[in-house]
Amino acid sequence: MYKIPEIAKNKENISGGITMNKYIVRALLLTMLFLAIIQFYEPRTVVETAANSRTLYWGTTGNDVKTVQDKLLRWKYYDGTVDGIYGARTYRAVRRFQEKNGLKIDGVVGPATAKALGMPAFAAPGSTQGVNRNADEYLLARTIHGEARGEPYIGKVAVGAVVLNRTKSPSFPNTVAGVVYQPLAFTAVADGQINLTPDKDSLKAARDALNGWDPTYGCLYYWNPATATSKWIWSRKVTLKIGKHWFGI
Repeated sequence: MYKIPEIAKNKENISGGITMNKYIVRALLLTMLFLAIIQFYEPRTVVETAANSRTLYWGTTGNDVKTVQDKLLRWKYYDGTVDGIYGARTYRAVRRFQEKNGLKIDGVVGPATAKALGMPAFAAPGSTQGVNRNADEYLLARTIHGEARGEPYIGKVAVGAVVLNRTKSPSFPNTVAGVVYQPLAFTAVADGQINLTPDKDSLKAARDALNGWDPTYGCLYYWNPATATSKWIWSRKVTLKIGKHWFGI
């Protein structure tokens, strides 16, 4: 009489045990899947982040260091050998470049200094030679604001167009940052006006220039004849005048 309920009780225990085992198996499978996903994505993320934010400093070696040395040598900040070894001379040259261009003076080539040097290796993924839309639009707007504040709108676009035209010329650096921060290239960089916050017109003019509007038709130079101090600039052929600026090739 007592065996029947005992068998039923055992069946309930067996059923409950099987159900519990299913939950445990599912939990284990989900845990294993989660660990597998982390193993696949986490290292990849670390590698990609490191590649996009590589910092060059004293003791670093490699082709990136050679690129820095070569640029600084051509721009007369560096007087050593282009050997790919980040030593004392490279460190001092980087500091001089940073001081001249309003950057943090630490002797380290991080993203900001690399962009100022015009190094494509530090550009964001998806950029093309010369122009990276997201990275360059604001810098171009700052340049326009510093160089053409008070000029008619078309004159602002024209200044932006000259910067972009230079990125396409073999005579200049091939990035917007490289062109803007090329030593002695722009008055706004020399006097610090490059660091002013651009207004709406300057931002819009930068976008228009990046979208292809070139009121200068390919000019590489512009100057204000009333304030220009360079004798060399007067050797340029004037092709048009917009506002107070003359544009030439």
